[in-house]
Amino acid sequence: MSTTMYGIANCDTIKKAKKWLAENNIEFTFHDYRKDGIDTEFLANAEAKLGYEVMLNKRGTTFRQLDDSDKTDITREKALALLLEHPAMVKRPILNHNGTFHIGFKPAQYEEIFC
Repeated sequence: MSTTMYGIANCDTIKKAKKWLAENNIEFTFHDYRKDGIDTEFLANAEAKLGYEVMLNKRGTTFRQLDDSDKTDITREKALALLLEHPAMVKRPILNHNGTFHIGFKPAQYEEIFC
């Protein structure tokens, strides 16, 4: 069984998800976008399973600070380019568990994945 969590270490949702995994004795690897980077292969693989609309966090500060031209007429290609340039805009966490991608964190969601 292999589990990798992708995100940013200081994100509150990441902290909650990590705590849940630790409390449930689930081993995982953490990939920090800021330390470990993010690449087009990961984004394309995750997007193929999750969809760019779900992955793009429009509620965060980074998205709100973009130029208006970047926030409009978002296509898959434009979204992936924005996410590559601004990894903080990727909704967190993304979990890759045994080759299946999941996004976000709710205890019930993780129970369904792992229990």
